[in-house]
Amino acid sequence: MSDTLTLSAETRDRAGKGASRALRREGRVPAVIYGNKQDPQSIHVNERELQKLLNTGHFFNSVIMVNGERTLAKDVAFDVVTDRPLHVDFLRISEHATVHVEVPIVFVDEELAPGLKRGGVLNIVRHELELVVDAAEIPDQVEISVKGLEVGDSLHISAVTLPKGATPAITDRDFTIATVVAPSALKSADGEAEAESAEG
Repeated sequence: MSDTLTLSAETRDRAGKGASRALRREGRVPAVIYGNKQDPQSIHVNERELQKLLNTGHFFNSVIMVNGERTLAKDVAFDVVTDRPLHVDFLRISEHATVHVEVPIVFVDEELAPGLKRGGVLNIVRHELELVVDAAEIPDQVEISVKGLEVGDSLHISAVTLPKGATPAITDRDFTIATVVAPSALKSADGEAEAESAEG
């Protein structure tokens, strides 16, 4: 399960571009906490602390306690040149709120896939799964076994055992997560994967 992250913040009195620029010069990042039937609250957080959490790799699928308020990070705006965080949106949630998160996929049992043993390549269509899950039970990752896959086989969401209490956010189709392709088929498979990810 994802660790709960903690971030301290201060209330932001002044809004507007000038005030935001002044905060950034001081190493602070403007942010807002909204949702859960409460008024939005303008805050600012320490850029170094924020960067440390962003570097954990699970910033967007962890509960983040901001000044004791339970939140999920919904959006981070980055400077296109320096890649520094410019603004963060946090969504307030209750302890057992049902939340929509993207969780990284880790493929396992590759040595038990005959198609991969024979030189086939695992063509990953999705690196993350969109899940609907209890905020207190957000998984760090979803392990998906490729055991038994042959060249030409596809792995769909219906074949995946999800963590307890989690359901896929996409429910209208049995989407593909990965395929096993022959090395020569890689180029055309990449094209199909891009088309599928553009749809999904």
